[in-house]
Amino acid sequence: MFQPSRWLVNGHLQTVYSPLLRRRAALSRHRERLTLQDGDFIDLDWYGPEGPQVPCALLLHGLTGSASSHYIVGQQLALAAMGWQSVAVNWRGCSGEPNHRARGYHSGASEDLADIVAQLVARAPQKPLAAVGYSLGGNVLLKYLGETGEQCPLQAAVAVSVPFRLDHCADRISQGASRVYQARFLRDLRRYVENKRHAFEAQGREEELARLSALQSLEGMRTFWDFDGRVTAPLHGFASAAEYYRRCSSAYFIGSIARPTLVIHSSDDPFVYPHSVPPSGEWASCVTLELHAQGGHVGFIEGTPWRPRYYLEHRVPHWLAAQIAVHGAVS
Repeated sequence: MFQPSRWLVNGHLQTVYSPLLRRRAALSRHRERLTLQDGDFIDLDWYGPEGPQVPCALLLHGLTGSASSHYIVGQQLALAAMGWQSVAVNWRGCSGEPNHRARGYHSGASEDLADIVAQLVARAPQKPLAAVGYSLGGNVLLKYLGETGEQCPLQAAVAVSVPFRLDHCADRISQGASRVYQARFLRDLRRYVENKRHAFEAQGREEELARLSALQSLEGMRTFWDFDGRVTAPLHGFASAAEYYRRCSSAYFIGSIARPTLVIHSSDDPFVYPHSVPPSGEWASCVTLELHAQGGHVGFIEGTPWRPRYYLEHRVPHWLAAQIAVHGAVS
């Protein structure tokens, strides 16, 4: 059971410790560029033992993160130590190079996850495959699990610090000290769009550049409602931010999940209201909700200042291994 560090006394400290103070481990990973159905690309970073029967975990990062985020790298090391292979997804435009389409990634981009999973299963149909999603990646994962139901090719899944209701999350992060996170996210998201615009100009991608140029101004955006209304919604086929939130919030898909799934969440998550966590009656029976009083957002740090311990890097691999051992291959 998770025992939060006494020196990280609230959700904010649990949230910011790793991004600010954790040393980044150096991994020798193999990068693969995967072509998606629409001709765009996603970069995958592979690590760990190989083989057609070696279990593999697909890792999905959060908003403005990447496969180099601390929680992804730490999880890849933990999985490898258990004998698992892992592949860390860089959502569109998150690998250090702008993607080729005006569209990017967002909290409901389950079509991209479905494309990735389908390609991995096609090349190694006997390989046990699971997925772990963090924050935005967790929302995408739960949505995908609900959409695919009994047809889902994954054998097990874990979702951490999920923004179950995107509208609630957009409101919560604009309040109190959480506005610091909002400002940082909006700064990085603006840079994401601007970098893509510059790349399209240099590459002569006129049609995609025109789509970006048709957006409303990026200036003066103060909330996620602003960004998602001006950028996310028009680029991805939603009429408004409200429609995007309604159609992509994972809370509306969790009742249709049909694969063993663990959801790890904290009541002091500074991005998510406690009341945004769906009540027990709305979850599918195969889902286990592990709700902690403390842990912050993708924090869950135990131990002492001189020897911190990362709960997710113990809990997630062992839970996945138990599911694969018990349930075997999905037919």
